[in-house]
Amino acid sequence: MGRRLRDGRGVLVVHGEQGEVRVPLEIAASYRARTKGLLGRDGVDGAMLLTPAGSVHTFRMRMPIDVAYLDRGLRVIAVRTMAPGRLGLPRLRSRHVLEAEAGVMAGWGVGAGVRVSVTEE
Repeated sequence: MGRRLRDGRGVLVVHGEQGEVRVPLEIAASYRARTKGLLGRDGVDGAMLLTPAGSVHTFRMRMPIDVAYLDRGLRVIAVRTMAPGRLGLPRLRSRHVLEAEAGVMAGWGVGAGVRVSVTEE
């Protein structure tokens, strides 16, 4: 990634087999924003990037989510769907975690080996 991201909004670009897919993005880079994440929400417009992060949990979440673990170069290591009340295991080499509503990442082309990029607004 090269630069440190700050809390705020941006665009996630998925560089997959479908070409470039652009998704609205919330960036949670501070400890406070990462801790809050998607807790207490009924939905998310697009995705949320937690950075730095190696694992997540879904305690106190109201909805199942898709979780993509990203390496330092923003390449997807693994994608999992997590129900509320679960603890995700830390992923080796994971530096960032992408969260979205369950089921949407497949439609965006997010899968293991796919590269994404982030543009801050």
